[in-house]
Amino acid sequence: MPSPVDKRKLQMSDIAKLAGVSTATVSRALNGSEAIRPETRERIMALAQAHQYTVHAGAKNLRSGENRTLGLVIPYRTSLRMQVTDPFFLSMLGHLADAMTEAQYDLLLSRVNADHLDECAALYDSGRVAGMVVVGQWDHHDQLNTLAKRHVPLVVWGAQLPDQLYCSVGSDNLKGGYEATMHLIQQGRRHIAFMGDYHSGEAKFRYDGYCRALQQQGLPLNPALVIPSPFTPLEAQQAMHQFCALQQPIDALFAASDLIAINAMGVLNARGFKVPEDVAVVGYDDVDAARHSFPPLSTVHQPLDLAARALLQCLQEVMQGRQPAPRQLNSPLVVRASSQTAV
Repeated sequence: MPSPVDKRKLQMSDIAKLAGVSTATVSRALNGSEAIRPETRERIMALAQAHQYTVHAGAKNLRSGENRTLGLVIPYRTSLRMQVTDPFFLSMLGHLADAMTEAQYDLLLSRVNADHLDECAALYDSGRVAGMVVVGQWDHHDQLNTLAKRHVPLVVWGAQLPDQLYCSVGSDNLKGGYEATMHLIQQGRRHIAFMGDYHSGEAKFRYDGYCRALQQQGLPLNPALVIPSPFTPLEAQQAMHQFCALQQPIDALFAASDLIAINAMGVLNARGFKVPEDVAVVGYDDVDAARHSFPPLSTVHQPLDLAARALLQCLQEVMQGRQPAPRQLNSPLVVRASSQTAV
């Protein structure tokens, strides 16, 4: 017959009774205190493991006065339908998790409506996190400034913007868009399309770089070659099919992300266009799939391993009451077969 202990959630006092020690001794042992003899600590740890007892992180934070949990906030907007399964987000999540684990932090993942970023404050106000990394600014710079005014410890992956009150870490999207487009021009391409959401977030700066390169080289900015597209595979394919149906002359494509570029290449191939012979293609991000696509995708590389460490370092400074300067990472163009003209 099961004991009363078996019928309810095991408490620290139960482990203490089983081990024949005080509750305080169990607490110190489970927290790795060297004041407890090794054999006693090992016996307590073995009992806790055998009875599947774990220390509640929130309770531990309250007792110790130190919160070792950081939030990773990925805003979403229903109209754009960006998903955590996007290769860029998965890579960013992995690098941030590695960096936080190395620094002995726990990670709490949260999705917040981009139109209500003020909800991020609840994570901090409730004590669930000591600070947070927000991946993406969208067009809600003012909301992020409001959070900073409320002294919510946060760092944002995104562009450096005017009158910015929070710290951001990101690549030079304007330069990346410019260099990607200049590369296509140098390959002899003259009818270069842009594909992506060119109204908000980092994609807007990539589009601005595209426009700057065309204007600098005396090429017309043709609105018919701007292809609005969300960042999801199906919608990107649909957008490319709709564009191809218009039979607009095109010899190159710069996409705001690798995911868009790879799906656009699939549609081009299905419609009889050869990449890069007929249409040269360049993406943005340099996700793992870019080098394995057919043909391998030229792209602007975002150093997410360095980005994750920079985001964590800046967040630690913010949590210590300092105001680190925004950081802009070098994002070089990686040229592969999708954009190289055969000699």
